[in-house]
Amino acid sequence: MANSQPHLIVFANEKGGTGKSTTAVHTAIALTALGHRVSMIDLDPRQRTVTRYLENRAETARRRGIELVAPSFTVLKGDSIDALESEAAAVSQDADFLIVDTPGRDDLFARHMAARANTLVTPMNDSFVDFDLIGQVDAESFKVKRLSFYSELIFEARKTRAKADGVSIDWVVLRNRVQHQDARNKKRVGDALMELSRRVGFRVIPGLSERVIFRELFPSGLTLLDKGHLGELGVSHIAARQELREMVAGLALPERSGVGSMDLIGAA
Repeated sequence: MANSQPHLIVFANEKGGTGKSTTAVHTAIALTALGHRVSMIDLDPRQRTVTRYLENRAETARRRGIELVAPSFTVLKGDSIDALESEAAAVSQDADFLIVDTPGRDDLFARHMAARANTLVTPMNDSFVDFDLIGQVDAESFKVKRLSFYSELIFEARKTRAKADGVSIDWVVLRNRVQHQDARNKKRVGDALMELSRRVGFRVIPGLSERVIFRELFPSGLTLLDKGHLGELGVSHIAARQELREMVAGLALPERSGVGSMDLIGAA
C-alpha cells in the first residue's frame, strides 16, 4: 500500500441507529490489530459516539494497566471544508487507512468525505424502513420502483470522481441486524438489494446481527477482538466474532506487506 495517501473508508448513512459507529470502530480496531496504521475522524461533534468509544477504551487500558491497540483519532472541530481537510491531513499523516464516521443525517461534511472515499460503507438494518434510504419498492411486489435521493447522490458522486481522477469508489452496503427468524422479510429485502445493486453498482455484504454484546462493550471501549480481556465468551459471542471477521474481510480492503491477513480476524 502506498504511503502517500491513506485508503479512505467512509461510514455514511443519513439514518441513525444502523450500527454505523459500531462497525466503524470495530473495523478500525481490526485493522490496527493486524498491524495497519489507522486514523479516525468523528464528524459528529455533538453525538461523538466514536470519540466516546475510543476514550472509554483508553480509560479501560489505564484503569486495568493493560495495552489495547487503538487508532489515532480526532473529532471535527472546524466549521469549513478547508478546516476538515486540514484536520484529516493532520490525523492521517503516515496512516494506511483513514476511517471517517459521519452523522446519521444529511450533512455537508459527510457528503464531502463520501465523494472523496475509496471505500464507502452504508450500514443499514435489514428492513424496508432502512431500505427506503436507498430505494423505494412497490407495496405489492416489493420490486424496486425508483432510486432514492441518497442513491442518486452517491451515483452522481461516483461518476464525477471517476471522470475527475479515474478513481472508482467502492460502495458497500452492509446488512446489519439481519432477522434470522423472519425468512420471508429477509428474502424480500435481500432480493430488493440485489436488484438495486445491479442498477447503481454497490456491493452487498453481511454485517453484524442484533447482539447485546455490542451495546455492553461500549462503556469499556472493548471489542470482540480483545481476547483475554472479555472473560469467558458464550457461543453467541463467538458467533458474533465470526460475523465481525466476515464483515471486515468482505470490505476487501487493500493489504500492506508485513501485516496479518484479514482471514486471521476472529480466529480462535
